[in-house]
Amino acid sequence: MSKLWNLKISDFWKGLIVAIIGSVLGMIYKTVDAGSLDFDWKFIIKAGVLAGLSYLIKNLATNSKGELFTGEGLPDGKK
Repeated sequence: MSKLWNLKISDFWKGLIVAIIGSVLGMIYKTVDAGSLDFDWKFIIKAGVLAGLSYLIKNLATNSKGELFTGEGLPDGKK
């Protein structure tokens, strides 16, 4: 994980994976709901972009410990 308000290149790769998974799950849901195998590429791209951006925003707003909107603080053992 990266520090608060910072992103690493690995965050972008993980965001891409989340975007792909989000797109596939959205496609599966829409296919099952419609009852036919019809691909709506506009919906798939939107779902992927939203999933990826959500992941990146979450990582941008958390510190290296996964705490939301919290700075790094002092190193362990120091007061």
